[in-house]
Amino acid sequence: MPGNQPDDTTDEDATELKFPKEFEQADTLLTSEVYLLLEHRRQQSEQKEEIDEMSDVFVKTLNYTRRMARFKNRETIRAVRTLLATKPLHKFEVAQIANLCPETSEEAKALIPSLENKMEDDELDEVLKDLHSKKTFQ
Repeated sequence: MPGNQPDDTTDEDATELKFPKEFEQADTLLTSEVYLLLEHRRQQSEQKEEIDEMSDVFVKTLNYTRRMARFKNRETIRAVRTLLATKPLHKFEVAQIANLCPETSEEAKALIPSLENKMEDDELDEVLKDLHSKKTFQ
């Protein structure tokens, strides 16, 4: 059909870290970071007395990220990012590990198949243990 773009989605596969070109320069956000951004926006709206103007989608997204955020403050998020930045991980893997907070290397590799050959189980277990300690002591 004229005007249709070729289907480039056949090469996309998150399990193999294959993403569309548009994602090459994009940064990933943790659910916790999205929550902080939305909460900040909510507070700004509240101060300007625009709270009634927030869309239903905004409120639902804010509530979802509040429930799903594993880390509740900037310092903890920064510490999590610093911890994961020292490891040989793709930005997608960093976000997935921080968002999912798997308990064990086995669980992490089941949820994020691209981790399979990235780290030894002992090293990944240690990272996950450190991650959980940050979640616990915030």
